[in-house]
Amino acid sequence: MSHFRVALLQLHPGNTREETQKIGLDACHRAKSLGADLALFPEMWSTGYTIPQEEALLRASALPAGHPFLGAFAACARELEMAIGVTCLEQADPRPKNSLFVYDRHGDLVLQYAKVHTCDFGEEACLGRGEEFRAADLDTAAGTVRIGAMICYDREFPESARVLMLQGAEIVLVPNACPMELNRLAQLRARAYENMMGLATCNYPAGHPDCNGHSSAFDGVAYLPGLSGSRDTCILEAEEKPGIFVADFDMEMLRDYRRREVHGNAYRRPECYHLLLEEKIEPPFVRPDRRP
Repeated sequence: MSHFRVALLQLHPGNTREETQKIGLDACHRAKSLGADLALFPEMWSTGYTIPQEEALLRASALPAGHPFLGAFAACARELEMAIGVTCLEQADPRPKNSLFVYDRHGDLVLQYAKVHTCDFGEEACLGRGEEFRAADLDTAAGTVRIGAMICYDREFPESARVLMLQGAEIVLVPNACPMELNRLAQLRARAYENMMGLATCNYPAGHPDCNGHSSAFDGVAYLPGLSGSRDTCILEAEEKPGIFVADFDMEMLRDYRRREVHGNAYRRPECYHLLLEEKIEPPFVRPDRRP
C-alpha cells in the first residue's frame, strides 16, 4: 500500500452518552468523506474523560465490550468501510478500565487495549489497568497496516512504544486527554524517531477541561536519500479548536526507511538491559500513591 490516512477527531463530547454517540458517528461520516482509512477518538470518549469517584457511579458509567454504544461504532465502520478507533470507560473486574476498541472496515474488533500506565497520582487511581501492549494487523482497502496502541500517559514511558515496535507495529494510535505542550509533543517525536514508527495522537480541543487540542502525527522518518540532514517527522499538528484533522502516512516511505536505517531493533543489545525488568523502586522515585 502507498498511504494510510488517519482522521483525528478532535471534538467536544455531548452532555449525554447518546449525544456523544451521535457526535461521534457524524464525525466518522465526515472522516470518510475526507478519505480516511481510520478515524480515531480522544481518550475515554464515552464519558468525555469524566471519571466518577463514587463507586456506584463509576461502575454505572462503565460499558461492557458488547454495549450498544460500541456496537454503533462497529456498525458504522462496516457501513462506511472505514476502521474506527473508539474509546470508553470499559466495564471490568475488579475495576473499570480506560480502553480503546479498534474496529476494522468490516466492523470486526481487531484490537482491544486497556491503558497500562494509569495516572495513579490523579483521578485514574480508581481505575484498573491493562496488563500488556498489543499490536494487530488492520485490513484496509489498500492493504494491511500493522497497528498498535498507547493511551495518553503511556507515551511518557519509552518501553510502551518499544514493545509495540518489537511486535511489528508500524502506526501507533494514541488517544489523549491532557494539555499537549512542547515537552509532551517532544515525547511523541522521540517515540516515533527511536522506533521508526508513525504515531497518531488525538486530543480533546481547547475548552474541554485540561485539554488544548494540538492533536498530532509523526511519521518517524528522519532521514531520506538526497537530504543532507534530518527532516521534520511531524506531518500534522492541529490547532486548538475543534475539528477533524487528517494525517497521511506514506507507508512505502516508512517501510523502506525501516528496512535500511539504524534505529528500532537493528542494533539493540537486550542482553545489557536486565535492569529494565527490576521492579524495585529506589529514592528519589518512591511515591506513596503508586499501586502494585
